[in-house]
Amino acid sequence: MNDQVSRIKIVFIIPTLGMGGAERVIVNLLRHLNRSKFEPVLIVLNFKDSVYLEDLPPDLMRFDLKCNRARYALPKIIRLLWKLKPQVVFSTIGNLNLWMAFIKPLLPPKTKYICRETTILSEAFKFKSQLDLRFWKWAYKTFFCRFEKIICQSKYMRDDLVSSFGIPAEKTVIIYNPIDIDRIRLLAAKPIDTGMSKMMATQAGSPVINIVAAGRMVYAKGFDLLIEALALSNNPAILLTILGDGQLRGELEALANKLGVAGQVRFAGYQKNPYPFFRQADAFVLSSRYEGFPNVLLEAIACGTPVIATPAKGGTLELLDNLEGCLMTNSISSTSLAEALASFSYGKRLPLNTGEPYAIGKIIKLYEQQFSN
Repeated sequence: MNDQVSRIKIVFIIPTLGMGGAERVIVNLLRHLNRSKFEPVLIVLNFKDSVYLEDLPPDLMRFDLKCNRARYALPKIIRLLWKLKPQVVFSTIGNLNLWMAFIKPLLPPKTKYICRETTILSEAFKFKSQLDLRFWKWAYKTFFCRFEKIICQSKYMRDDLVSSFGIPAEKTVIIYNPIDIDRIRLLAAKPIDTGMSKMMATQAGSPVINIVAAGRMVYAKGFDLLIEALALSNNPAILLTILGDGQLRGELEALANKLGVAGQVRFAGYQKNPYPFFRQADAFVLSSRYEGFPNVLLEAIACGTPVIATPAKGGTLELLDNLEGCLMTNSISSTSLAEALASFSYGKRLPLNTGEPYAIGKIIKLYEQQFSN
C-alpha cells in the first residue's frame, strides 16, 4: 500500500488517439513508464476514430470526455483534475496546450504542468495574417510561460519558441521522440495485411524500385512535391506507395493522374501496421516542407530502410546529420527530390543500431526525470 501511495500520479491529456506521431509518442510513454514509480492516467478529449486503443496498457485508467474541441472540454478537464489531484499533468498538441496554459489558474495549484510541443510554430503560422500572427505570438508569450516545463522535439523547435514567441529558454528542454525498436521490428516481420500486390514485384521482368512515404495528407508533408518529382524523374521502374489519409488525398490522386504517373503511385490509406511496407521498401522518402521531429523517419530507420529527405525545418536536419546511407536533398522542391531519386544508391540497408539513440528505454528515462523533478 505504501508503494502505491508513493507513486507519482501523472495525467496525460491528448485530443484524440487517431493516426499521428504525437499519438504514437504518448502510447509509447504510457506503455513503458516505470509502474513502480509512476501511476499514469489518460484523458482523451474524444476516443472516436481512435486507432491506438488496442495498444494502450491494460492497467491504464482512462477517461473519454466525448468533446470534439478542446474549449468544450475545459470544464470537464478542470473538474476531473480537481478530483484526481495528480502530481503531474502532461499535455500535448499545440491548441490543447495553449488552452491548458490558459486555464492553469483554475487547476490544482500543487500540480506540476508540463507540455510537449509538436510543431514549428513559426512555420505553422506562416500563412496567417499579420493581425492573427500578432495575436498568436501574444497568446503563446503570455500563457505558455505558465508551464513548469515545455518539452521540445528538436533544437530548432526550442530555438523557434524562444526567439519567435518569447518563451524563456530555461522553461524548455529538448527530448527527441522515442521508438520501440523491438516492437517495430517484430511488426515489420509480418506480411503486408492488404489486398494489394506484393511490394517487391517486377514489371515485365525488370526490377522495381519501391519507395514509401507516410503521413497525413496535408500541405506540410509535401506529397505533392514527391509526386511531381516522380514525374520529373521519368523512371517507370519507380513505384511509390503513400500510407495515410487526409484532406488532400483527392487533390494528390488528381495530380498523379494529371502528371501521368497514376500507375506508379499507390495510395494505400491508413495502415495500422506500416512497418512491413517500410521494411520491404528500397527507400523511405520524407518530402516535408517542415517537421517537428518526424516519427516515421525514426521508424523507417529502425526497420533498416535508407532515407531520402528534404531539409525540412525542424528535427529532420538533426536526425539525418552525417547519417550514412541516407540522403538529404539540396532544397525543398520537386526538382531536388527528382535529382535525389535518380542519384540514390538503392539496395543497401542501414546498420541495425542506427536507431539506438532514440530507443524507448533511453528516451523514457529523460521523460521520467522531468516528471520526477
